[in-house]
Amino acid sequence: MQAFPHSTTATPTAGVVPPSLALPVIESAFPRQLHPYWPQLQEKTRLWLLEKGFMPADKVHEYADGLCYTDLMAGYYLGASEEVLQAIADYSAWFFVWDDRHDRDIVHGRAGEWRRLRHRLHAALDAPRHHLHHPDPLVAGFADSVLRLYGFLPRTWNQRFARHFHTVIEAYNREFRNRTAGYIPGVEEYLALRRHTFAHWIWTDLLEPSVGCELPDAVRKTPAYRRAALLSQEFAAWYNDLCSLPKEIAGDEVHNLGISLITHSGLSLEEAVDEVRRRVEDCISEFLEAEQDALRFADDLADGTVRGKKLSAAVRACVGNMRNWFSSVYWFHHESGRYMVDTWDDRSTPPYVTNETAGEK
Repeated sequence: MQAFPHSTTATPTAGVVPPSLALPVIESAFPRQLHPYWPQLQEKTRLWLLEKGFMPADKVHEYADGLCYTDLMAGYYLGASEEVLQAIADYSAWFFVWDDRHDRDIVHGRAGEWRRLRHRLHAALDAPRHHLHHPDPLVAGFADSVLRLYGFLPRTWNQRFARHFHTVIEAYNREFRNRTAGYIPGVEEYLALRRHTFAHWIWTDLLEPSVGCELPDAVRKTPAYRRAALLSQEFAAWYNDLCSLPKEIAGDEVHNLGISLITHSGLSLEEAVDEVRRRVEDCISEFLEAEQDALRFADDLADGTVRGKKLSAAVRACVGNMRNWFSSVYWFHHESGRYMVDTWDDRSTPPYVTNETAGEK
């Protein structure tokens, strides 16, 4: 279904995009769509957050819908079954809560708590069924969402997903060490790490259960497919950095492309913003070319066999959802309360994070 041009939340926002963050090509050439299951998705993910105890009830009721986590996923994985989309949306909500816990552990110097959480998540990823009743809600909720995701495609997909997320956990650990030490990585070092902290290959992996087909390595690793997938994720990560820069400077962050450019390339804040924006715009134009290559590749897969026809349709659907990621990410950053720093009482502390949410004593 075609979505409203701006907010999809129950309480619509103004949807105004600041000129410095506006990307006219996204607004004109990447029509925004929304999975028809979205209203139920939002309600059920809100209930899941409550059930798993990730946030206090008052915070869930006040902030969950406005954070727009379900909007982001419902705008990306078009064509997914309701069960698949629900599992992805719950996992995504968990990911954001985990990101907040990670941030608070750094801010409050809780190295021991982070180390224990890191090891428990590794264990839950390999054996989710054994961690469904873990006393830490974040571990139990992770096990629940992962176990559901593991139910859609063959074991080979599950193993790949686990391998990719083990890497994400370790990238978060590297970020923990960097921020604790006040270490600002160089630009290339940061970009390589960002591909993992943003979980590029996780969101790309999840395209497959959304279209009901595990893609063989020969298809996934073909440059035409892989380049389109990477560009869609790079856009999202770098646009996130562009929008997050005020929040992260306020929070004494060290992990942002703009901050690395300022520190290691000698750019002023204005020059760094311009450079990040240039990279974002280049991602869009390069994706438009890569998209055509990927679609031609999909056509070539249709070799007259039943298998070829199925793979061709699956790749075409995945590439279509890579395109959807651009508009979904773009509008998410202008509707989610996660980025409305100017409305927070304390610009370094999100209002939806509390001592309970962060696991603080």
